[in-house]
Amino acid sequence: MDLLWIALALLIPFALHLFRAAAPKMPVGPVIALSHGGGPMPLLNDPGHKSIIASLRNRVPEILRLSSPAHRPRAIILVTAHWTTPDPVISAGASPQLLYDYYGFPPESYSITYPAPGAPDLAARVAAAMSAQGLSPTLDTRRGWDHGVFVPLALALPAADIPIVQVSVLADEDPARHLAMGRALAALREDNVAVVGSGFASFHNLGIMRGLRGFSGGSVDPAWLAFRQKTEEWNEALTGAVGEANATEGVARWRELPHADMMHPPGGGEHFMPLLVCAGAARGEDGPSKAYKDEYMGVDIFTYYWGAPAVTT
Repeated sequence: MDLLWIALALLIPFALHLFRAAAPKMPVGPVIALSHGGGPMPLLNDPGHKSIIASLRNRVPEILRLSSPAHRPRAIILVTAHWTTPDPVISAGASPQLLYDYYGFPPESYSITYPAPGAPDLAARVAAAMSAQGLSPTLDTRRGWDHGVFVPLALALPAADIPIVQVSVLADEDPARHLAMGRALAALREDNVAVVGSGFASFHNLGIMRGLRGFSGGSVDPAWLAFRQKTEEWNEALTGAVGEANATEGVARWRELPHADMMHPPGGGEHFMPLLVCAGAARGEDGPSKAYKDEYMGVDIFTYYWGAPAVTT
């Protein structure tokens, strides 16, 4: 009998090891820094957002694996350009309301609904992970989801059936701190949690964006053509920086890229910050970033992503 117990004591750990090795591994959540468009206009089928709308409806769901029951994310951590705070703040409400943080749009844009659940337990894990990175996060159970959350997700995930945690960007626009936020989120991807950055990394200069509405894609206006040329130079440099094997180094120096201050005026880089967090959340196993291109008012804008195959749509 003693020999039997000894044999079992030796075999049980081995059997458990085999069981763990054979158990299916949880998918790793993807990372995407998407362009969410102007205010609620994508949800209002604005013609100038046709390309963005198509990508949010088709490309983003493919990157997030939403059509695969076995691989779709268990939750989404969304870093929004429309919530700026001194230190990271994380939404921890169970059922957040919507925050219509835009002005002067049609009445129907103030009756949009998006009843996805929050994820208080995941929010606490996000806070703990950021604290471990030397940050000073806080939880917020009251703030609603702003349009950086519900506009892209209402198009990409209309079923609203995946829990969401919203995270702010930082007022100081410090690349190192935003990259640290991303590193904190990287480990949570192991539980098939997707990281989404919702901003407008290619450019966000409100004066220029208003001016673009006066032009068509075929315009020969010298000012428009000059701006388009500068966006092409900026986009080429930015895509090169994001596509480096270690994207964090190039992206951290984004203000040194050509025309950066025109694309994102100094002190107004909040729409670039979600890309910094996403670059920090990328891992070596993801390989270089991938990208797709949309058109906004005749100008190219880019979305970058990691941990997913190249989109085919």
